[in-house]
Amino acid sequence: MEEKKELQIELSPEVAEGIYSNLAVISHSSSEFVIDFARMMPGIPKAPVKARIVLTAEHAKRLLLALQDNVNKFEKQYGTILDPRGGMLPFVGPGGKA
Repeated sequence: MEEKKELQIELSPEVAEGIYSNLAVISHSSSEFVIDFARMMPGIPKAPVKARIVLTAEHAKRLLLALQDNVNKFEKQYGTILDPRGGMLPFVGPGGKA
């Protein structure tokens, strides 16, 4: 019988601070997904990318399911998340689909 080992995730103080992003651009190839997290600021025409995450297709699907689970839990606790334009929140980046 195999014994399951607990994974310990290490979080440095710098990473623990987090990076604020109000824009994500998602693209993909046949083997991976790329998510660029950027920050748009009022009156500034450029949105610099603050972090890029590259995932296998399988991990992108796991992330999708984990995000959906967490959004459902959030909405049960705090109410429905609405798109400021009305309706559901679309999230499609140039050159790819989410």
